[in-house]
Amino acid sequence: MPDPNPSALNFLLHRRSRPAKTLAPPVPDSATLTTLLTAAARTPDHGKLEPWRFVVVQGAAFARLSDLVAQRGAALGHGPEDIAKAQTQYDMGHLAVVVIEVRRASEKIPPLEQTYSAGAVCLALVNAALAAGWGANWLSGWPSHDPEFCGQAFGLAPHERVAGLIHIGTETTVPPERPRPDIGALTTWLTE
Repeated sequence: MPDPNPSALNFLLHRRSRPAKTLAPPVPDSATLTTLLTAAARTPDHGKLEPWRFVVVQGAAFARLSDLVAQRGAALGHGPEDIAKAQTQYDMGHLAVVVIEVRRASEKIPPLEQTYSAGAVCLALVNAALAAGWGANWLSGWPSHDPEFCGQAFGLAPHERVAGLIHIGTETTVPPERPRPDIGALTTWLTE
């Protein structure tokens, strides 16, 4: 017989990300953030490869990254609206954790499973922040997929890429509920 944790299940059934633009200071301090990162690292990791790492962005780093988005956007031929939209998450940011996928050489664990693990870390970090009472949101965008931006911004090596930027802060508004998936339409039951 299972030993249920109704509080945890209730949290998961009602969790919802908070739009990054609604997050404000205060943000978690280093000790609190370390606890959240520790919780996020307790994610499925086949082969114990730890195919991810963290880069914490705060303070003046956001302005530097916003400027770099503008430079890279112009170099890549993005229009002013596309560049401004991409800059928004850096212009409004107060604290973000960049989850970096680190591809590890492995004969047993394919790269795709390492990608899944990095994605699981992103969701685990969002959920840990929400469970701790913070607002959190998982973002990406074209800059996070541009190797040159990522190398200059976050010091990524060629075998690394951004899985997501997790913005964490104090929630300033309660987000409206949104439509949820129809589980019946998405589920196939194999019984034979």
